[in-house]
Amino acid sequence: MFTGIISDVGTVEAVQRRNDVNKVTIDSKYDPETIAIGASIACAGVCLTVISVNPKPEGGTKFDVEAAPETLALTEVGGWDMGTKINLERSLKIGDELGGHLVSGHVDGVATIISREDLGETTRFVFEAPANLARFIATKGSVALDGTSLTVNWVEGNRFSVLLIPHTLLPDVTTWGKRQAGEKVHLEVDQMARYVARLNEAG
Repeated sequence: MFTGIISDVGTVEAVQRRNDVNKVTIDSKYDPETIAIGASIACAGVCLTVISVNPKPEGGTKFDVEAAPETLALTEVGGWDMGTKINLERSLKIGDELGGHLVSGHVDGVATIISREDLGETTRFVFEAPANLARFIATKGSVALDGTSLTVNWVEGNRFSVLLIPHTLLPDVTTWGKRQAGEKVHLEVDQMARYVARLNEAG
């Protein structure tokens, strides 16, 4: 489990495509002593398993993850290449502060950035969600976008907006400062919204 609070912005160092699996090397500031083989790290909101850890002499680490065919088919991971910046979050430990909301790292779909409006101190993004996921998105509810826990400001049909504060836009905090209209982002809807919808269907 994750919280949607980004703890590092990693850089894709290399991608090795082997048949139907992509091995991705990610450069991060994480302490290699704290990463175990088999650990889960949310990479742009996608929960991936660490298969190797390579400490850097100057500090930080490069770690390898593998993306299976389903991940490559349902997410933007297959489009990552050398230099791609991605939001990173370590898995939640018992006793950790839950600063965002509960995020599984299992991406539900891909949303499209419809517009970006820089308002001075804040920036408004408008997204279009896949039709089958839009019903799980509610005003004042939570969504995870590229692994970032964000609050929904308004919803109109399949479109919804979020407002980002200056801190979130900083390049060493998240990747959002560079995101533009037309780009795709990973969307994970709030688990509680999914369960409520399921209960209503059952009733």
